[in-house]
Amino acid sequence: MQLNGITKKSAITDIFTGIIIALVSIPISMGYAQVAGLPAKYGLYGSIFPILIFGILSSSPQFIFGVDAAPAALVGALLVTLGITPGSAEAISTVPLVTLFVGIWLLILWLMKAGRAVNYISTPVMGGFISGISTTIIFMQIPKILGGTSGSGEIVELIAHIITTVSDHFNSASFLLGGAALLILIVSKKLMPKLPMSVFVMAAGAAIGYTGFADEHQVALLTAVNTGLPAWKLPQFDSEILSDVITSSFTIAIVIMAETLLASNNLANKNGYKLINDREIMVYALGNLAACFVGCCPVNGSVSRSSMGEQYGGRSQLMSIAASVSMMIILLFGTGFIQYLPVPILTAIVISALLGAVEFDLMERLYKKDRKELLIFLAAFFGVLVFGTVYGVMIGVILSFVTVIARTANPKRSFLGIIPGHEGFHSLERNTYSVPLKEAVIYRFSGNLYFANIGIFADDIESSVTKDTKCIIVDSGAICSIDITAADKIISLRKQLEKSGIELYFASHIGSLNDRFRQLGLGEMVQQGHCRRTIPAALLAAGIKPPYEMLDDSISESEVLTAGNPNRLEFEWAFGVAADDEFEKYTERMLAEIDPESDPEKQLSELFAAKGVWDGISELDQEELLEHMAVHVRDLAEKLNIKPERIGERIERRKLNIAEHLRAKNPQALSVIREHNARFEKHLREHDPKLYESLLRYRREALDNLRAADPEFSSVIDKFYGETDY
Repeated sequence: MQLNGITKKSAITDIFTGIIIALVSIPISMGYAQVAGLPAKYGLYGSIFPILIFGILSSSPQFIFGVDAAPAALVGALLVTLGITPGSAEAISTVPLVTLFVGIWLLILWLMKAGRAVNYISTPVMGGFISGISTTIIFMQIPKILGGTSGSGEIVELIAHIITTVSDHFNSASFLLGGAALLILIVSKKLMPKLPMSVFVMAAGAAIGYTGFADEHQVALLTAVNTGLPAWKLPQFDSEILSDVITSSFTIAIVIMAETLLASNNLANKNGYKLINDREIMVYALGNLAACFVGCCPVNGSVSRSSMGEQYGGRSQLMSIAASVSMMIILLFGTGFIQYLPVPILTAIVISALLGAVEFDLMERLYKKDRKELLIFLAAFFGVLVFGTVYGVMIGVILSFVTVIARTANPKRSFLGIIPGHEGFHSLERNTYSVPLKEAVIYRFSGNLYFANIGIFADDIESSVTKDTKCIIVDSGAICSIDITAADKIISLRKQLEKSGIELYFASHIGSLNDRFRQLGLGEMVQQGHCRRTIPAALLAAGIKPPYEMLDDSISESEVLTAGNPNRLEFEWAFGVAADDEFEKYTERMLAEIDPESDPEKQLSELFAAKGVWDGISELDQEELLEHMAVHVRDLAEKLNIKPERIGERIERRKLNIAEHLRAKNPQALSVIREHNARFEKHLREHDPKLYESLLRYRREALDNLRAADPEFSSVIDKFYGETDY
């Protein structure tokens, strides 16, 4: 049990939260017990010892264990498959047998250290599965609000049962009570999320039942629960159904392990602590063994009750211990009210809890961020609804693996070039300043090479060859392994390239890839020096020395560098096509940070100091950022209460200093910057002529002041702007 950092105040909060969770668990646990085919009282029995064991032994300080949706639905589905009537004596003897084998399977999974397996179940699969299970149970429960009995089967059978209930068994009083309770719960969850409304709804329901209103209008009530703790006993074995029980219990154990580990780890990540996954599985096993001995269905981590515990400020497993003790007290002294609880109100509480378990937020997030992952979510969701729980998971898992294969079969690839004046090799796609080499093709492949993607690899390389190409350098830093199909294709590709006088190199990969090359018949490449530690080393081995020659000698360096979109380095590398917008946002953030109440002169100095906001930004990016700032001269002047001319002068002074520094390192850089500024100003002139004229006016005044104050700037101004450009 996690007791570190507990204070008297936090202990009181945890105990209070545990009491609330126990009260909320009464209708929820009883409802789920009925979903699993048991009398409602067994839900209360399963809310004592499993929760106590979890509270004492779990490494999760905040998660709550108990009778929950997914295992209950799976057990209910198993009973339907076996032809066992829910609530019957046969169901009462069969369900704990299932729970026993669930506990045994979880112990086996713990011994196998299966905690890592949860990493192979994706969030969309689990989210779709949980949502499908929850939706299925909601459809099962709807007839109980309408005055009938719960449904069974998949979505088609459930809808048919709802229609039959409406036509043959509809009870208006039942519908009124259940519908009103559900509406109150949904609205209160939005308006007052920290208020345990289900407790008040349950109390109101008991009061209504006590008045005789329910009996008068033939609204079903829960059966009475005798006071006292449950007796412990071993479940009865039935050889005729044993094989089905063992098989189904394994599926339930996997679901419990996966769902609870994913949900509890998600809560741990959110609140900054770490779980011991294998220890958690052992605790799940012991909790289910305890549940089986009191006749309950399998128990699971509860997302809804854990979220409730977090809402009320619970921070340790004192919550679980308090909830367990509270449930003991209720069973010993306070079960009398249960017989007055109307079934439709209990059902409304269960449906409200299930609506919270449907992953609407995840669905929306996937819709906005990744439509392929959304399809996996929907496949698991509808798979559960249409074909059942097990098939739904299988469909989702299969689609997940198909997606993984598709992604690895078509990984990110790019061709690299150089940025004059900067070290290293840069993506031609991501950096408009990057220029391809004339005699070498540098190709980055971001994934392992195997049978499904080696064709793409070879096609990319073959299509990149020009008449000037002397070598192909594969940046293999992201390649950790290859299979035999890929090795054979590389051998074939290398022979084909050598016929054209082109050498193939691999560079920058981990050393173990060389071992794999030797294993698969590519050892000759390693021995002949065609596997190099760095790209420059590979280029040097191919006879290509710095300074590297660019692709087309007929194009000047400045023309190559200024072709296409305006240049940027770090911003373009970070944001790609969104770089323009990010420059403007960065400028606006700088403006927003100015405090009109502070010393304007000091802020102006800090704004144009060498450090501060300019840290980590290349000189080329700084120059473009200054161009954006020049557009906002009036805004800056108003916030600082300084004349626009002075701010314009500081902008121009910094721009000219950057230009001179760049020109000293690279004679073509000045032309590059001038070309960029011309494009930027042309765009401004076309889209906002008034702002463009304002920019020119402030620039002229600033440059005239600079000429007058510092005559040495005149030559720099002439070189940068020309004699009439401004």
